[in-house]
Formats: sequence, structure tokens, C-alpha cells
Amino acid sequence: MGQQRFGVDIGGTGIKGAIVDIDAGVLVTERVRVLTPHPATPESVVPVVAELVTNAGYVGDVGCAFPAVIKDGKACTAANIDPTWIGTSVADAVAARLGGVTVTAINDADAAGVAEVRFGAGKGVNGVVVMVTVGTGIGSAVFVDGVLVPNTELGHLEVDGHVAEHRASEVAREEHDLSRKQWAKRFNRYLEVLEALLWPDLLIIGGGVSKSPDKVMPLLESRAKIVPATLANAAGIIGAALAAG
Repeated sequence: MGQQRFGVDIGGTGIKGAIVDIDAGVLVTERVRVLTPHPATPESVVPVVAELVTNAGYVGDVGCAFPAVIKDGKACTAANIDPTWIGTSVADAVAARLGGVTVTAINDADAAGVAEVRFGAGKGVNGVVVMVTVGTGIGSAVFVDGVLVPNTELGHLEVDGHVAEHRASEVAREEHDLSRKQWAKRFNRYLEVLEALLWPDLLIIGGGVSKSPDKVMPLLESRAKIVPATLANAAGIIGAALAAG
């Protein structure tokens, strides 16, 4: 058994957590998921995060993947979480609730990307690797020869006059009642713009859509090699734990 850390993946719709073996990149305990409270303010979210950790009987360093640009532990944006988080130290808020343990915060897509590059679909791949997570919004993680370029937020690119995640996220597909083919047309246009900017060598598609890769991946088009994430819903948890390690 390798080193263990607790990873928490805080999303716009769900909060997931587990103890992680950060040497092997696997969950040591069952992934526990609870609904994100609404409004998703610091006062409502932090107790839920702390409860996940304490219910697992874990004491030690904790990593939190969070849907925002994270600088020095603080949330700088709040596209898919309550805006009262802006300027709040995610790390300090959770640490205070847990009694002063060391907490590290990382952008949620960056966390998933770190896990995939270390243990999953991007392992051993040089050049430019871009992971795109599709769920409540669209997140991105960019790597150059395995090194993360943090907080890229490429889901907010403007595509044909629209913010990409407003038209091509999983939530947008549901809200607009799109078929998979209709959604894929929008998402492929997003990938076209993304590729024109970055010219990636590998695209990894993660988030909610990676749960059904057989249905989704055949619909996607890319100049670069494009593959589904292999760690699925565990990626954000594993990446958060790695950040804590």
C-alpha cells in the first residue's frame, strides 16, 4: 500500500470523495457522492466536504478539486459555483472546518488532467496534451511534455458568438434537449476552434460523457488523436489527492 491522501472533487452538481493511494493512482475506499447544496455557497459546501472526510475516518492532508480558477488556494472565478466563493480561500475554509489539517486546492479540470497524465490516457505522452472535461460546464487542462499549464479555462472560449460551455456542455445538451448527434456537432465545432489555437498531439475527453465512450467517441472529430479518459469519475478525486501529496 502506497501513500494515502484524501481527494475531494467539488462540482456544480455533485461532491465526490475517497481516500486515494497516490503511488498507484487508485481509490482505497469507495467513492462517495453527495449532491452539491444550492445555493453552493462556502457556508453550505464546506461542511459537506468536511463530512466526507470525517465519515471516511481519515486524518491527514486533503486535496480539493474546485470548479474555478485557483490562485494561491483562492477561488478567482465562479462560473459553475456560487459567486460568493470569489476571493475565498478554498483551502483555508476546508482546513478550518477540519481542525487545521493541510488542505490544497486545485482547479477541477486540472485535477482530472493531472490524474490522466500520471496514470491514465495521457501517461507517457510527450508534446501538447489537452484534456477536456464535459459536465456541468466544459473544463480544460493543458500539458506540455507532462507539465501542467494551470487554470486554462478553455471552456469559456467564444465559438461562433457563444461561450462554448453554454452550448456544448452536458448540461447544455440536456437543457436544449439535443440528441447525441446534435450535441456532437456543437462539440466538434468547439474542438475545431481549440485545435486551431493549440495544435494538440493528444485530446483526452473526460467528465460525464466519458461514462459512455462507446456512444460518444465515434461521433467526435479531431485532427489530433482523440481518446476517452480512462479514470472516469475517479479522475478528479485522484488528481485532487495528488495535489495534496
